Amino acid sequence: MFGSAASSAATISTTAHAAATVRRAFPLNSVSYSPSHHSILCGRFHFVSLRSFTAVSTKAMSNSQTLASSELGPQSSASGNKQALISLSDKKDLTLLGNGLQDLGYTIVSTGGTASALENAGVSVTKVEQLTCFPEMLDGRVKTLHPNIHGGILARRDQKHHMEALNKHDIGTFDVVVVNLYPFYDKVTSTGGIAFDDGIENIDIGGPAMIRAAAKNHKDVLVVVDSLDYPALLEFLKGGQDDQQFRRKLAWKAFEHVASYDSAVSEWLWKQTGGDKFPPKLTVPLSLKSSLRYGENPHQKAAFYVDKSLSEVNAGGIATAVQHHGKEMSYNNYLDADAAWNCVSEFRNPTCVIVKHTNPCGVASRDDILEAYRLAVKADPVSAFGGIVAFNIEVDEVLAKEIREFRSPTDGETRMFYEIVVAPKYTEKGLEILRGKSKTLRILEAKKNEKGKLSLRQVGGGWLAQDSDDLTPEDIQFNVVSEKKPQDSELRDAEFAWLCVKHVKSNAIVIAKDNCMLGMGSGQPNRLESLRIALRKAGDEVKGAALASDAFFPFAWKDAVEEACESGIGVIAEPGGSIRDGDAVDCCNKYGVSLLFTNVRHFKH
Repeated sequence: MFGSAASSAATISTTAHAAATVRRAFPLNSVSYSPSHHSILCGRFHFVSLRSFTAVSTKAMSNSQTLASSELGPQSSASGNKQALISLSDKKDLTLLGNGLQDLGYTIVSTGGTASALENAGVSVTKVEQLTCFPEMLDGRVKTLHPNIHGGILARRDQKHHMEALNKHDIGTFDVVVVNLYPFYDKVTSTGGIAFDDGIENIDIGGPAMIRAAAKNHKDVLVVVDSLDYPALLEFLKGGQDDQQFRRKLAWKAFEHVASYDSAVSEWLWKQTGGDKFPPKLTVPLSLKSSLRYGENPHQKAAFYVDKSLSEVNAGGIATAVQHHGKEMSYNNYLDADAAWNCVSEFRNPTCVIVKHTNPCGVASRDDILEAYRLAVKADPVSAFGGIVAFNIEVDEVLAKEIREFRSPTDGETRMFYEIVVAPKYTEKGLEILRGKSKTLRILEAKKNEKGKLSLRQVGGGWLAQDSDDLTPEDIQFNVVSEKKPQDSELRDAEFAWLCVKHVKSNAIVIAKDNCMLGMGSGQPNRLESLRIALRKAGDEVKGAALASDAFFPFAWKDAVEEACESGIGVIAEPGGSIRDGDAVDCCNKYGVSLLFTNVRHFKH
């Protein structure tokens, strides 16, 4: 985990000193020295490479150990010397850390790129090879996996036999371990992807081992994996206190860091196997974005986490939206904004969607986005007030003024109030105008959700996982099963209503005409009641409109289908699949209504 490969040879001056030490320890009649092969001299000297000699007597080796220990001595916090082990791929604020530790009297152990960066900053460094007595090998795969490193990290200072073992083998202790890992996450999510072999080589081995070792022994070793913690670390060391809670927090962060790293490796490798979308075991790495004022209700505590799965990188969604203005987002704000954004992103033409309590209460598509906005409000101005308004095109100065000044159709006087405006982008002038509407108005800029995401939902004691519902009218067939065939305009209305109804809570009914939602009924235990709510909201405009149902009608006569036909609906789109589908067909034929079966259900609970 220690940067690039380091030289296996000691410096000339160090080697010369080593040779002199060895010659004193090994009589000429017992050792034949060959200078043709470089040896590594360790700070904790036990031996030099046996390849440097043709013969070494056991007695001479014992003598050399005794002499070397007396001359070179162990670097150990137990003997008064404080040591810090630093190995960083991300070298942000390394100079601050290195100088801070050096000023506090720490001997810094490092290697490769980290050591070079420290030396360039004027910080003295001991190379890891001087401790391990062994060169980096296997293209850098083996650097720090050595007892001289891990013994110094894992030894418990309060265990006499641990310290005796270190002294016996001349191993010093580490007081601070600062490590971060190979950038596996960034590499495998980079533009263009990464070759499998390159991905494998970016899996860190030594780094996690050191982090876990230090975190396990956090009572004696401070472990840091985040550059944001460098100042706190240095302040802690300056204070000289022994705050176990501080140590435990760093240890927790270290294990969490490794766990998130391993989850990325696991996710990536599973995809490389070509396995099912639902692996036998699933880890979802979540990162705290913000603490929320409360949850759905004031008595519930809450927080918001961002999904750091590889599949979510650059995949869009409300979680990664940029907030340009307004109060902090609440729990319900996130739910409503997500519903509005998911709905509006489905439409190809310029569209406005207004959501209240996760249900779209107004949807309209027009070439003129101002008209679309007005129609979306008109669909249910009472529900729209205090809701979330979403657009799938840029909000410019003209649209921003309309949002700011538009009056409620209910009285023509009350200026419409919204909790959130969300769009893919804004002009500078558009943002300026919206900021002037209200200090509290939350203005979000979001990227469209990619298709094919995994949808997760929690139940007591477990999670449900499914494909996201990505189907659009272009993906399915609207099969005519009635005698009356719909006109082209009626078919377009049915497709629009069908796209709307997939975003309405079940049981769901949507009535639409001319690319505008006229009314919807949602969340009722029976479909007939949802229909009646939708009809009441649509009013007189229901004549000749399209009706979409998220699921089949279990009954037709003297039920939802007949009431819809009697109200003047021109075309009905539903999945079909009921044992009474024949009744629905017969009913529509009686009233001269077109009936379309989609063979696709859109339950939304």
